[in-house]
Amino acid sequence: MLRTVTTAAVGLGLLASGCAPDSEAPVKVSVLSRSSNGQYVPTQVELTTIEDIVGLKGTVGDLQGGARIVIDANDPALQNATEATVADVLLKNKGHDVKASYITQKDEKTGADVLWPADFHSWNMVTSYYNLERANEYFRTVANVKVATFEPMPTLYYFPDFIQRQLSKDPLRDNAIFYPVLQSFLVLPFDRIQRAPLPLNAAVMAHEYSHLVFNRLAYAGQSLPVSLSVWSSESPSQGANVLKAFDEGLADYHAYGATCRSVSGCDPRFMAPSFDGGPFAGVTDARDLSRGDRCMTATLYVRVRDQDVASFTSDGAEYQVGTLVATALYQAGRSTGQEAQLQRDIVSAYYDTDPANPGIYQYTQQVLGDQTLFTLAVPARAIISHITDLELRKAVCNEFMDHLQIPRDLLIGNNLCPASAAGGTTCPSIFQ
Repeated sequence: MLRTVTTAAVGLGLLASGCAPDSEAPVKVSVLSRSSNGQYVPTQVELTTIEDIVGLKGTVGDLQGGARIVIDANDPALQNATEATVADVLLKNKGHDVKASYITQKDEKTGADVLWPADFHSWNMVTSYYNLERANEYFRTVANVKVATFEPMPTLYYFPDFIQRQLSKDPLRDNAIFYPVLQSFLVLPFDRIQRAPLPLNAAVMAHEYSHLVFNRLAYAGQSLPVSLSVWSSESPSQGANVLKAFDEGLADYHAYGATCRSVSGCDPRFMAPSFDGGPFAGVTDARDLSRGDRCMTATLYVRVRDQDVASFTSDGAEYQVGTLVATALYQAGRSTGQEAQLQRDIVSAYYDTDPANPGIYQYTQQVLGDQTLFTLAVPARAIISHITDLELRKAVCNEFMDHLQIPRDLLIGNNLCPASAAGGTTCPSIFQ
């Protein structure tokens, strides 16, 4: 998706008791969370995975401050880096443990001690950790992801200097990122996004967490995924374009799924709290899953097939196609009332060694030498074949045929779309 302040400010404030708080989980703490009326307010929660409440380290993540990450294509060390050494090349400064500060207060109803963050960064950091915990819980419980998938525990670099030399000499701002090369999350300083900074938006963090899950399964946990690396070096880059589009679309759909477990309820416009009324106001409408009129165009279809990956991503085409993927899944899940089941089935399609029912990763390995064979239909087939309910499977088939314009004959078959699946009537055919 889509951000320096120095970390010297991190840790300002005093503990009311004058000593470090107890870190043994569960820990009662206040975070900034979206209420049932859509406002971000201090909310008492329990952190169930925390091991160090001051350093904000637990089984779902480890916050680090003061890091400096520089991507420079002209850096000789980067040009010669391997998957084992690339992190050391990019991390010019690995940073240090953060230090959150709290004031201990009594809960008026229960009398229990509750930790209140004592400064801006402490509020921001503890909320970031809590949102990682919520995303992890969604994927463990709703999507049925095995605990081992989340190992090793990712680092969350808080307000790092993140510089992409070919874009700017200045650090990037206003973004939350899963960066697979480091197998880590980056929460960048915010500047223009002030309404609800991205780390406070639980759905945005769930979107980024979805990228981690996709990487650990559909890319087999590779920091430099072989399929992307090989296919991105070629032109055109259809296979890489399809992978990036599905990764983004599935992340949006899972972000929506995560909102359904919040007090504010299911929100297909989950980006609105951060982007509406600001300089990026158009983002919400562009990624609104409830817009059922979105259709693949002939131009966009050709771009997927014929462009190199740099050209395809330069103006966000992977998000445009990804939104079509997310919209199709949203429509299918809502129409059948089986959204949670669909979310679970989707993740089961990422990695499957059954030769009769391969996952997305297995499909990439089958056609690694010829990415022209990895069309939009291939990951769609992986998802469809892992949907266990026939009514839900047919609904997904119809939506993929309609919104993504995947030809019907590429999806019909054993364990795939039933013969009665004929696509929808929303989108005009681009093949006439």
